[in-house]
Amino acid sequence: MQALHRLTSLPRLVPRVVPSLIPRAAFSVSSVVNHKPNARKQLQGTGAVPQRVGLANDKQIYVDWNARKTSTFHHFWLRDHCHCDQCYHPITRQRLVDTFTIPRDIQPVATDSTEEGLRLTWPDGHQSLYLWDWLHTHSYSPVLRSSEPLQGKLPKLWDVSIAKNLPTVEFEQVMETKEGLKEWLYQLETFGISFVENVPITIEATEQLGRRISFLRESHYSKGMWCVAADLSHADTAYTTLPLDAHTDNTYFTEPSGLQMFHKLEVDGTGGDSLFVDGFNVAEELKKLSPTAYRTLSNTRIPSHSAGDEDILIVPTPRGYPILNHGPDGQLFQVRYNNNDRSTVDHLSSSQLEEFYDALFLWSKILKDKKNELWNTLDPGRAVIFDNWRVLHGRAAFTGQRKLCGAYFPWDDYKSRARTVRMTPQDKDRLL
Repeated sequence: MQALHRLTSLPRLVPRVVPSLIPRAAFSVSSVVNHKPNARKQLQGTGAVPQRVGLANDKQIYVDWNARKTSTFHHFWLRDHCHCDQCYHPITRQRLVDTFTIPRDIQPVATDSTEEGLRLTWPDGHQSLYLWDWLHTHSYSPVLRSSEPLQGKLPKLWDVSIAKNLPTVEFEQVMETKEGLKEWLYQLETFGISFVENVPITIEATEQLGRRISFLRESHYSKGMWCVAADLSHADTAYTTLPLDAHTDNTYFTEPSGLQMFHKLEVDGTGGDSLFVDGFNVAEELKKLSPTAYRTLSNTRIPSHSAGDEDILIVPTPRGYPILNHGPDGQLFQVRYNNNDRSTVDHLSSSQLEEFYDALFLWSKILKDKKNELWNTLDPGRAVIFDNWRVLHGRAAFTGQRKLCGAYFPWDDYKSRARTVRMTPQDKDRLL
């Protein structure tokens, strides 16, 4: 995890408490602890140890780190975030402390700066220990971490050149080893797509593969695995022989499926190759080419729907979402685009409508640029799984018969699985 790597690279420092900065009546200070040579091995994560700890004022404690960085922590915040077994369940990792019984003006009566962390004693005799790396990771004044602690692998953008070295894993490795599963999830988080070779050509084996990540997401298409054939068994263009432009699925859901998996089981005809495009790469190109268009597609809410089946009328809440969705940090985290599922756009002013269509045309031009399109025959035995919040997919028109099975997966459960295969229980405790 890149965030962890950055933190662990900090140099180890020996703590030095400055007694003159701490009122004697309020605090008892431990003697300086000289670290043993293996002390760093005892620290999980940052390995950061402060130079000094002191009282900032009657509401805060300060921790002076290396590199001229100083954090301040409110007394109340510290008491509210005690992770002892009485305040934080060691198994469920849920809070037990009653926030609302803590006096807002609480102050510790004693502090000890130890090799392990900062130990505080509260007026009722309760003791709390805050590990140094935990304090460094969760420093909020100022924020010292360079990224969200639970962020996944940073995405690597790609275009058609990825065809020279496709992210690929073997079915047997994924099914039988943790390392195979870990590599599979690494590829998904990094590239947003992964191909699995030598999958038994059955819907049962494909389902077993998918369940290595999480349970399957039910939808109006099926209760789990689904099969797509040109039979209009659902009133959706996917169930025809028509070509499908690059799109993401489920734009009409409030939360689109996080992952999607395909495995072609039968083919008797011509055409029908599968198309994949890295939406994050297209968005990056759009941003460089026209910041105005990028801003328009980030701010304009687009209504969508699924209404083909007689007993189905699905729309998201709220009614529309932008094509490009960003987090509070300004980072793009989701592309949701399917021009076929777009509802009537009747909520924009005349000038806004012009801006939207200008931006949409430019987006489509980049999306359909041959250098951004990855085409694959997806022969039986090769499954593909991809990030539906990032990678757009489509297909060429075909003749004859083509049977494709697949499944949807919930975003949160996919990300949970990706975290737990690369993290230790100690990582969990430090990052939560």
